Amino acid sequence: MQWKNIYRGLMMGISDLIPGVSGGTIALILGIYDHLLKAISGFFSKDWKKQLGFLVPLAIGMGAALLIFSRLIDYLLNNHVVPTQFFFIGLVLGVLPFLARESGMKRNFRPAHYVLLVLVGIGLAATAFLNPAESEPIRELTGSKAVFLFFSGWLGSMAMLLPGVSGSFVLLLLGAYSTAIAALSDLNLPIIAVIGAGVAVGFIVSSKVIHYLLNKFPAVMYSIIIGLIAGSVFVIFPGLPTGAGTIAASVITFLAGLILTLWLGKVDASRTRAQKPAS
Repeated sequence: MQWKNIYRGLMMGISDLIPGVSGGTIALILGIYDHLLKAISGFFSKDWKKQLGFLVPLAIGMGAALLIFSRLIDYLLNNHVVPTQFFFIGLVLGVLPFLARESGMKRNFRPAHYVLLVLVGIGLAATAFLNPAESEPIRELTGSKAVFLFFSGWLGSMAMLLPGVSGSFVLLLLGAYSTAIAALSDLNLPIIAVIGAGVAVGFIVSSKVIHYLLNKFPAVMYSIIIGLIAGSVFVIFPGLPTGAGTIAASVITFLAGLILTLWLGKVDASRTRAQKPAS
């Protein structure tokens, strides 16, 4: 068992609680994104047992984060939203230099790739102007509500695996975010199970598709991923801080996020490359 994946899962789980922040981005920061896609795809094959050592600790960490930190994240977003969002902006921006190196941008990108990058970034940034009307949390299941929550979990999990696209933000757009947070906070097991089933199906489908496209069209996919991550900064951006205390806290949290990303990316990516299994 790769028990260090528990803390990686914790970080991915915490990020997926924040609308606008992607668990896929955190996986990139930690240097496990390719391995994650292969492990999820491989889990639903004859070699599924080989993937347990990677996926089980990661799932434990993610599950623990969702259960333990849902109330904390809710508190921070309600009471300290600006410094919290600037921390995640630092995290997101810190992954861009890594992606530029990983993709061989200077060597492999053509003008069309840069155009695609900019268009994708603008497209995602434009979602920052959407103002989804979040409904009251669903607390009791009916047939139609179960179908809605299942497919919400499906679409949210597909977004989670795309760096730069927030599963939480997709749930917010669909009107299911408050239900998911309330279910986690209240341990509403039937609703958690329905959303979780949708999440599992979404992971299966999207991991195979993304893994195939990354292998088949790496420059195109990296230009999309970089565009998504750059555009996500505009989704997270809470506005310029006001007040000396908020400004100071925002600068500190931004630098903390940036430094953490650069450090984790350097340490974990080098270790993971040494341990990466053969394709």
